[in-house]
Amino acid sequence: MRLLPLIAATYFMVSGGPYGLEDILGGAGYAGALLLLLAIPLVWSLPTSLMVGELASALPEEGGYVLWVERALGRFWGFQEAWLSMAASVFDMAIYPVVFVLYLSRLAPTWTAGPRGTLWALAVVGLSCAWNLRGAVAVGEGSGGLFTLLLTPFAVLVAIACWKAFGPGHPATGAVGGLLTLRGTSPAQPDWPAAISVALWNYMGWDNASTIAQEVENPQRNYPRAMLLAAGLVALTYALPLAAVALAGIPAHRFATGAWADAGGAIGGRWLALSVVFGGMLSGLGMFNALMMSYARVPYALAEQGLLPAVLRRRTRAGVPWVSVLLCALLWALALRFSFERLISIDLVLYGAALLLEFLALIVLRIRQPLLPRPFRVPGGIPGTVLAGLGPAALIAFALWAARAERIAGIPALGFAALVATAGPAVYMLARRRGNDPAAPRSAQSSPQ
Repeated sequence: MRLLPLIAATYFMVSGGPYGLEDILGGAGYAGALLLLLAIPLVWSLPTSLMVGELASALPEEGGYVLWVERALGRFWGFQEAWLSMAASVFDMAIYPVVFVLYLSRLAPTWTAGPRGTLWALAVVGLSCAWNLRGAVAVGEGSGGLFTLLLTPFAVLVAIACWKAFGPGHPATGAVGGLLTLRGTSPAQPDWPAAISVALWNYMGWDNASTIAQEVENPQRNYPRAMLLAAGLVALTYALPLAAVALAGIPAHRFATGAWADAGGAIGGRWLALSVVFGGMLSGLGMFNALMMSYARVPYALAEQGLLPAVLRRRTRAGVPWVSVLLCALLWALALRFSFERLISIDLVLYGAALLLEFLALIVLRIRQPLLPRPFRVPGGIPGTVLAGLGPAALIAFALWAARAERIAGIPALGFAALVATAGPAVYMLARRRGNDPAAPRSAQSSPQ
């Protein structure tokens, strides 16, 4: 996979376009949403991108973040990293087929009524599975095409909104004043904790591209560039459409999941609304497809170490761990009937714990292995690596606080997440007992290529 497909795949692993921002608008209004979407990348996305850039270029191995943590902290913690990531995926992956179905229902409600919606979601899983079996190059190049199709309606939306605001016969001063003050667009009762949590969810996933390192051309050079370019691209494609609908004067309280189609209709008419709906379907498909490529490499990496059955090590001629792909597809297909809209907090907690282990691995490797070749480094030496992790750690702590009142299946959401996380050590002990390779893992024994 070359640089541009890697950027496109990373984009879908993190974002998938402006779809999913609606709840930020409802919680913080336009001004607050724009502030969050421009500030959070500096505290969350940029440090994470720098961390991934250093570790992926220093240790470009299949399995990515699992092997980083293992090399720094040992096999036990490497397994916990894998466990937390896969557990988070269960609460994350089923959202995207649902997004596909949600926007499809806007085109043809009868097509998704009753069990038909589940069948369409399963079709997304099946299509992504077949796509992934063709290899990382096919997924990366396909992500580039989906990226173009997905964002074209938003480019048109932004252009029309700006023309209506600043074009002939429309006083620019009034438009600028409306954009800055955003009168009447703030919610009566702002919900900042919910808005921040959803914003974090829309910016997480930067480490996912690391699991395909051996399938990336010149990873030492391309990973840092892809991370930084994708981070800027995500922030830009979030902020510009929000500014455009603010210019159009659409009240923030009217935004709910799927409301981008209404905004497209209000600004550009029915044809633009239909284009935005089609883009929403592509967003769900593109995110699921790219993330399947990432997550499917995690069971494969554990099987390589003897912690999961050896059958998961089987690969196609294109290098795809096909048994792992099929297993993950089955797992997520079984979870499609769950309701995940209220489980973003659990996803954030589990993903956040895994992310903190990666930052800890970054610091430990700087201290223990200072001579490890690092084509790219987080600036500032060891103090710089520590500072890079403080922003994400603070935001994860805030997400924990914000989720304190959430309840899942009758128990607190944080308690539920803690149960899932603490099951990791028990699963590790079972894996060690059943494992067929008790020796030290390959990544801890060999020097980097």
